[in-house]
Amino acid sequence: MTAADEQTTHPVSDLGWSLGVLLRAYERAMTTAVEAVPHGFRGFLVLREVVRGAHPSQAALAASLGIDRTVMTYLIDDLERAGLVERRVAEVDRRQRRVHPTPGAEALLAELEHRVAVAEDDVFGALDPADRATVGQLLRRAACGYRETGDPCTTVEHALGR
Repeated sequence: MTAADEQTTHPVSDLGWSLGVLLRAYERAMTTAVEAVPHGFRGFLVLREVVRGAHPSQAALAASLGIDRTVMTYLIDDLERAGLVERRVAEVDRRQRRVHPTPGAEALLAELEHRVAVAEDDVFGALDPADRATVGQLLRRAACGYRETGDPCTTVEHALGR
C-alpha cells in the first residue's frame, strides 16, 4: 500500500485512533521489556535518570520526570529495596537526599535499554528508520509542549484507563 492509498483508506483525521492503537501496543511492549524493574516503565525512567546522575536531589529528579514528590518517594523506596539505587545525604545541602545507582544498576539499565529499543522497533516496525526518527522527534516536541499543562505520568495513566 502506498502513502497515497493509506491516506485514502485511513484519513489524517484518524490521529486519535492511531495514537490509541500505538499507545496500547507500546504499553504492552514496555510492560514486557522492563518487567525486571519495580514499577515497570515508570521505574525504568527513574532508574535511567539516576544512572545518568543529572539531578542534585530526589526532589529535582521528581520535578524533571514530572512525578509527584510523594510518588517519587515510593518509587525510590522500591528501587532501593530491589538493590538498584541508594539514597545519600547531599554534600551541598544535608537536608536533601541524592539518589545514586548501585553497581548492578548500570548493567541492568543497559539490558533494559536494549530491550526497550527492540520493543520500540516492534511497535513502529511499519516505519522505516528515518520515519521512526521523525515521528519520535515530533511526538517529543508535542509532549514537551503539553507537559506544562500537567503531570505527564497522570496523563498517560488516564489515557491507558488506569
